[in-house]
Amino acid sequence: MRLAFLGTPDFAVPTLAALLEAGHEIACVYSQPPAPRGRGQALKPTPVQAFAESRGLPTRTPASMKDPDEAAAFAALDLDAAVVVAFGQILTEAVLNAPRLGCYNLHASLLPRWRGAAPIQRAIMAGDAVTGAEVMRMTPGLDEGPVLARTTSRIDALDTAGTLHDRLSLSGAALMAQAIDQIGRGEARPVPQAEEGATYARKIKPRETKIRWDRPGPRVDCQIRGLAPFPGAWFMAPSDRGPVRVKALLCRFEAGEGAPGELLDDGLLVACGEGAVRILRAQREGRAPQDAEVFLRGFPLVRGQTLD
Repeated sequence: MRLAFLGTPDFAVPTLAALLEAGHEIACVYSQPPAPRGRGQALKPTPVQAFAESRGLPTRTPASMKDPDEAAAFAALDLDAAVVVAFGQILTEAVLNAPRLGCYNLHASLLPRWRGAAPIQRAIMAGDAVTGAEVMRMTPGLDEGPVLARTTSRIDALDTAGTLHDRLSLSGAALMAQAIDQIGRGEARPVPQAEEGATYARKIKPRETKIRWDRPGPRVDCQIRGLAPFPGAWFMAPSDRGPVRVKALLCRFEAGEGAPGELLDDGLLVACGEGAVRILRAQREGRAPQDAEVFLRGFPLVRGQTLD
């Protein structure tokens, strides 16, 4: 089919690659405008734009798809359908209705649970045992359209937002390619979402990233894993030069008892309001991430010290 692809981050790249591999014609790729990145803050294209240009695909990076000229240019593409994966902009009804067969979104949750911006992080932070990815036909409501296909994935005890992101990116790409083929053959059967059980995955706010050791260990564990690798849950650790900010990037819940924040051994087992968490990977501010054993060689933390 003749398609437009709208996407921005790394998560979206496998889907674009899968559509190309399936032989579909990509009339145009849309992505967010280049933004300052890196130490020099030079303008760099998004991962989707960079991939599209490496394949010689036409690209557009509009500041807003609400611009009437952008909507008109989109309609002029004479599309069969459009595929949207983490594009980062709201699409107007004029844009949604322009392709002959509609616009289809890959969303990283089992709808109607975790509609919105941060479904992968929220699923882990909430302690969900299972999540997945779904293809839905887009409507004006936020992630409220009928669902055409789904794939599920367990959330394991050592999964982070990063590992789950990578897994759903690949399984979701295959799911979208399959769904687009079904749409083209007229075999897709959209199923309306239930309203019961709907939740919203709001963006992560800075105040949510500070670890509170007085919370139950399972909640601390889910917070750390749900925010890793970015933006990262953090705490303050004692040192000879004063408190140092440290991100916890991987952990597991364990048995343990002590004052919240107390180190229960020399291996980063930290007491919580209930139980304890063992930090398995950490990152000092301005340093690279390190496994706990390596981290402790350069920054010793011992039994009896307290993390804030």
